[in-house]
Amino acid sequence: MSISLRRFLVFYRLPIAIVLVALGIWLGISVTWWIGWLPIFIALIVVAVHFLLGPMTLIQGYVEAGDMEGAQKLMDRVKYPDLLYKPVRSSYYMLRANLSTMTDDLDKAEADLRKGLETGITEKEYEGSAYLQLGSIAYKKGNTKEAYEHLRKAIKIGLPDKDNEATAYLQLSAICMQRRDFRSAKLYFGKAKSCKPTNPQVVEQLKEMSKYMSRIPG
Repeated sequence: MSISLRRFLVFYRLPIAIVLVALGIWLGISVTWWIGWLPIFIALIVVAVHFLLGPMTLIQGYVEAGDMEGAQKLMDRVKYPDLLYKPVRSSYYMLRANLSTMTDDLDKAEADLRKGLETGITEKEYEGSAYLQLGSIAYKKGNTKEAYEHLRKAIKIGLPDKDNEATAYLQLSAICMQRRDFRSAKLYFGKAKSCKPTNPQVVEQLKEMSKYMSRIPG
């Protein structure tokens, strides 16, 4: 199925449903209800899909293409997120949180992450990622206690890759340094190094942190 056809079917589900209902009624009156019920039944399915899935089937393509503005516009088309199917709803809130993080709208990102977690995330790695993001947001806000708790929980639950794991350990190490708990700071830094991250940004953070670690006595 072409992208343009998919977009048409997703964007115009409700008008299509109305046309199908009208067709069903016309067939029922003009021909027989044995045929007329079928378009009406299909229309009900189309309406259910509209509210249960929204435009989420299209959003992944925008994200992969790096078109965050297009993805945001699609997200804005979801008027009743609470009606989304539960796994879709959690994905919706997680993606919206990611988009908010990109624009530094930390309060909105935090609220969406919490909603996503409340909805229930079936994949443990994604749940861990949510807590990692919550920890990072709390750290940026200066709430190191909450950040520490979220980061530890993220590691306990599990993260999708070594780069994320190293990020969590680096932030824990930074928090411990602020608390002057140098022993724990070194411990977490060592764990971050053992993850052997490949992401350039994480590798650079590791190098910068290494400079501070070399100055810590003991």
